Amino acid sequence: MEEIEGKPSARKRTAKAHAAGLDPARAPSIARTDSRLEIKTEGKAALRIHVGDCRPLLREIPECRGRAVDLIFADPPFNWSVPYDRWEDNLPHNEYLDFTYEWVGLCCDALRPGGALWVNIPDDWAAEIVLFLKKRGLAMVNWCIWHYRFGQNNKSRFISSKVHVLYFVKGGGTHTWNPFDIAEASDRATTYGDKRTLSKKDGMPAGMRVPMDVWYGPNLGRVQGNNKERRSRHHNQLPEAYLERVVLSTSNPGDLVVDPFLGSGTTGVVAHALGRRFIGTEFSAENAASAFERIQAGPTRPLGLPNTTGSAIFKVRKALSIATP
Repeated sequence: MEEIEGKPSARKRTAKAHAAGLDPARAPSIARTDSRLEIKTEGKAALRIHVGDCRPLLREIPECRGRAVDLIFADPPFNWSVPYDRWEDNLPHNEYLDFTYEWVGLCCDALRPGGALWVNIPDDWAAEIVLFLKKRGLAMVNWCIWHYRFGQNNKSRFISSKVHVLYFVKGGGTHTWNPFDIAEASDRATTYGDKRTLSKKDGMPAGMRVPMDVWYGPNLGRVQGNNKERRSRHHNQLPEAYLERVVLSTSNPGDLVVDPFLGSGTTGVVAHALGRRFIGTEFSAENAASAFERIQAGPTRPLGLPNTTGSAIFKVRKALSIATP
């Protein structure tokens, strides 16, 4: 067996620092509260963005302190030396884990009984977070994978083409699960022409299924280059279709959704557009202002539409016609 000298180099992302699209001094409805910025808007779905470190904020926000949050989605810094405009993304290993355990624990506390916690995290930290959440008593519902075909090239290891999508539920209450809202056409209907899918009796509409736990397909790739969703100077931006699946499946209109790492604002865009109340926290005032602008503008495409094209990746042999639910 050939011996490899040394070890693979640490993961690192090379990119320019963020420059927000909106000058925070011109952002609408921004008021300073206890040395933090709070952005508010009124309407069918209330929206607040707090600026600062998510850890003290999660302790202070009344809805979090009152354990009244229905859904939390977290896409934290990966500690990959990404040049964020404010956050230092190269903490020592143990310091990063301490940081992670602190904010994850605060998210557990903020959830209502039966509330859902989703964490978007790479290989580096997924196992540690799973073990921590299980020790906290949350139940793992799915360990999903978000797969993309645009990984950063390297020659020291296999190219990374996935991120872990961890879905946990807090005990003690009824959890929300809306399979019909995220149903997609099955491969049997779109690719193989198997008519049995039109008469199945599994409770799902004819020809439709709940998506699998490896996520890919139209609108689910990495947000790159001239993609309409692309926000200048943001790194590892998630697609709206990803958050659409999370928000639709595990919350209802009027529910409270929280994102402790708001970033480009994707969670807020989707939650607000789908009629959920939303609270975001963001370390950077510039990012918060830019995200607010984006949330107000709304998503780049309509949300909540039936997916009758599915996500099959193989050549179509025979397609069946599926009635729109």
